[in-house]
Amino acid sequence: MVGPLTFLAQVRAEGNKVTWTTRQETIQATIFVIIMSILIAIFLFLADQVIMMFVNFVRGA
Repeated sequence: MVGPLTFLAQVRAEGNKVTWTTRQETIQATIFVIIMSILIAIFLFLADQVIMMFVNFVRGA
């Protein structure tokens, strides 16, 4: 068990060891995530529509 000041000093030391991404890398990753989320949403919507049409066909509706 360490004191609060020692703990904070250790946290700061560990934070300094981290390799932080640049602003440009963060923006690129964010855009990629948004685009992939939209593409997956479109795919799932279309798959749902196809399954719904199949189920309605089987039910005779």
